Amino acid sequence: MSQTPWKLKLLFDGNCPFCTMEARWLQRRDKNNQLVFEDISQPDFDASRYGLTQTQVMGAMHGILPDGRIITKVEVFRQAYQMVGLGWLLAPTGWPLLRTLANWGYELFAHYRVPLGRLFGGQQCESGTCAIKTTTKK
Repeated sequence: MSQTPWKLKLLFDGNCPFCTMEARWLQRRDKNNQLVFEDISQPDFDASRYGLTQTQVMGAMHGILPDGRIITKVEVFRQAYQMVGLGWLLAPTGWPLLRTLANWGYELFAHYRVPLGRLFGGQQCESGTCAIKTTTKK
C-alpha cells in the first residue's frame, strides 16, 4: 500500500451538529495535516469502500488508518487528539475500566447525536461557511 500524507481519516456525520463542530475543531488544531475528514452523510459516500455498511458508520465514529485498519468509538478521538497535541485530555479513556465506560457513554451519545444537536440549536449550514474540508482519497 502506498504511503498516505495523512495518519488518520475520520468518517464523520455532516448532518450531526456535534460531529461537524468536533471535526472543525480538530481540523483547526491539526497543524501537521495528519487528519483528513470524510462526510458519511454525502450521497456519494460509499461505506463498502472500507468494508463497512452505512448502518455501521452511522452507528459509531470510525477512523481509517493509512494501512486500512479501522478503529472505532472513543479510540478514534484518542488518536485524533494525540495527533493534534491534546492526547492527555483523553488518555484516561484508554484505561481499562474507563475505556469501557467511555465507549458505553459514547454509544449512548452517538445514538441520540442528531436530535440532541437540534435540541441544542445546531443546524445545517447552507452558506458553506461552516463546511470543513473533506477528502475521499484512499
